[in-house]
Amino acid sequence: MNICVFLSAADLDERYTAPARDFARLLGKAGHTLVWGGSDTGLMKVVADGVEEAGGRLVGVSVDFLAHKARPDADQMVVAKDLAERKALLLAKSDAVVIMVGGTGTLDEATEILELKKHGKHTKPVVLLNTAGFYDGLKTQFRRMDEEGFLPIPLTDLVLFADDAPTALAYLESSAL
Repeated sequence: MNICVFLSAADLDERYTAPARDFARLLGKAGHTLVWGGSDTGLMKVVADGVEEAGGRLVGVSVDFLAHKARPDADQMVVAKDLAERKALLLAKSDAVVIMVGGTGTLDEATEILELKKHGKHTKPVVLLNTAGFYDGLKTQFRRMDEEGFLPIPLTDLVLFADDAPTALAYLESSAL
């Protein structure tokens, strides 16, 4: 599978990097391809390193103003003209989506991917990897949206909130069958 991972390019502490590294190794060991923002910095680098070390492929989609931070040895690297094109390319190149910890950029990517799925523009499985409870508040908000009728499809059909890497990958692999 080509698995898109949206995540931070910031340097983060071990409570975020260790679980990300674990997920990356599982992904690579299973023979999957990482499709990611292409950056060779921060958490993006941690995940790309883990996938590569475990034998997986790397497909990056950078953006023109961040191209200087792109990983030079990716199996494939595309440079988009802007963030909107980047998100569209990342989705187009993937079979499934994982959202890891991140800032406003990651949140923007997550909400767009979920909005597109809500409207039937894609049917790819989406997992929010809730490392160290990072997305607990968002999970509460999504449950409220579901309970109060803001979502036209059940939350469970929209996204899986997973607390660990094995659960996330198992869900993606079973959804791809």
